[in-house]
Amino acid sequence: MTGISGGGVMTERKKKYGGLRSGQTIAICLAGLATLWISSGAVTQTPDKGAEESRAARGDQKILVRVRESVSQVRQSYVTVFGRTEAVKKVNIAAETEGQVIARNIMKGAWIKKGQAILQIAMNDRGAHLSDAEAKFEYQRLAYASATKLSKKQFQSRIRVAEVLSNFESAKSELAEIRLDIHRTTVRAPINGYIETFPVGVGDYLQTGEIVATVVNLNPIRVVAHVSEREVTKLRVGDKARILLAEGVKREGEIKYVARIGEQETRTFRVEVWFSNSKKVIPEGLTAELKLKTARKHAHKVSPAVLTLNDEGIIGVKAVNKDKSVIFYPVQIMEDTNEGVWLIGLPPRLTIITVGQEFVQVGQTVRTSRDEVELKGNSTDFNSVKSAS
Repeated sequence: MTGISGGGVMTERKKKYGGLRSGQTIAICLAGLATLWISSGAVTQTPDKGAEESRAARGDQKILVRVRESVSQVRQSYVTVFGRTEAVKKVNIAAETEGQVIARNIMKGAWIKKGQAILQIAMNDRGAHLSDAEAKFEYQRLAYASATKLSKKQFQSRIRVAEVLSNFESAKSELAEIRLDIHRTTVRAPINGYIETFPVGVGDYLQTGEIVATVVNLNPIRVVAHVSEREVTKLRVGDKARILLAEGVKREGEIKYVARIGEQETRTFRVEVWFSNSKKVIPEGLTAELKLKTARKHAHKVSPAVLTLNDEGIIGVKAVNKDKSVIFYPVQIMEDTNEGVWLIGLPPRLTIITVGQEFVQVGQTVRTSRDEVELKGNSTDFNSVKSAS
């Protein structure tokens, strides 16, 4: 009885709880199917007719852009290169005789004039050599004068006169040599300028040919730069050049030299532009920007704001043709000035889009308004383009 009773209880439990589990499973399946149905787009909503009509109206409306007629002008073309300032006159002063330095007559950095003494080398025994040379010279001078007189009276042979003359010339040469050596003991400035380097001091022993000082004259001064092989043939000696130095200092100079042999490693050519530096405030070694004249070209002056990029990332401008269709023209920037950007690569005459070029595509037909007339409803037109895009 107990077993039968237990079996009945188990049967009742299966009926009760087994049925509940089946209902839960069905509910879960139905919920999953509903989710798939909704996500698949089977459930539809009533369309917003107002939004569709608004989008249709915007699609039919042509975009309004502002345009300006542009005519090319002949413009001087320049090539821009960078160089550095360099003194035109710079002299290394070398000792022309040997000896010990006994005096420095000027300080490093001072301004000196041509011929002014810089330092003094000790005389040592040069004074004694001078006295000896002067005595020999005087003796040989008298001997030659006496021989000449005797020769005229035929008391002296011509050979003897020639021998005395040779001795006299030798004594004269020795005297000139010692005098020159004494003169060289005072080292003097060969040009006007500043003492840039002065490495020797009192007590130093100098050898002949040793550098004792460097003198620089900064007026005029030059900018040395290198131009490419494509541009060098366009430059002419005597042409004017623009110079831009540090802190916006501007100067105008003249091309004084264009190399005829290029650098083998860089294939560039040396160019020198000289300009006035009367106040001597521009030192050697400053970085300088040079604008060198090359050729005259037809160019358009526009605002930098009209520049745009196409899908390939090429810089250019957008314009409209006679059918009011948008055209893209690639350009090259010839010069950037405070008044505007000069562009080359454009037709001689065209209608440039000055406002709205970023909201229209190439080939699109647009409405136009002249640049001198203020656009009305401009923001509405552009906003509609943004919404459509």
